[in-house]
Amino acid sequence: MAATIVLIPGSPLGLLTTGVQTLAGVLLPSATVFLLLLCNDKAVLGPWVNGPKTNAFTAAVVGVLVTLSIILTASVLFPDINSTAILDIMAACGVLGVLAAGYAFTRRRTGTKEDPIDRTGKESWRMPPLDTLTTPVMSTARKLGMGALRTYLLIAMVLVVVKIVQVALAQ
Repeated sequence: MAATIVLIPGSPLGLLTTGVQTLAGVLLPSATVFLLLLCNDKAVLGPWVNGPKTNAFTAAVVGVLVTLSIILTASVLFPDINSTAILDIMAACGVLGVLAAGYAFTRRRTGTKEDPIDRTGKESWRMPPLDTLTTPVMSTARKLGMGALRTYLLIAMVLVVVKIVQVALAQ
């Protein structure tokens, strides 16, 4: 389908490229969150599951990606946004990130002790068949996070489509 669109004479390739890149920027944080959830599922990855340091690093990367995606969405919604507003968005996301990290740290310290990750048998370990895996438990925090992520994705995707239509009609 993409090759057909590219071969159409007079198709707006610049607009299509910009739209696809913007959409990828909006979808990347959510895809990374789902990947992080998968990398913490012991039933799926067994001895290859993420450790606490890897999770902390990945959470920081996801935080930066979400911040950049929010800035991208804000620039679509408000085309005349200035650098002060962008810095304010970055500061607000930084504060929220520190609060989330503090919550995760205190929850980890006061929560139940997790068993250490057993790394034996890494070389020969295989994921069990999908039909034998159980459904992950959805905690309240995870439900709220998934709801916020879905809401953000919906708003961001609508704004990206609106912006692409606006640019297409202006050409």
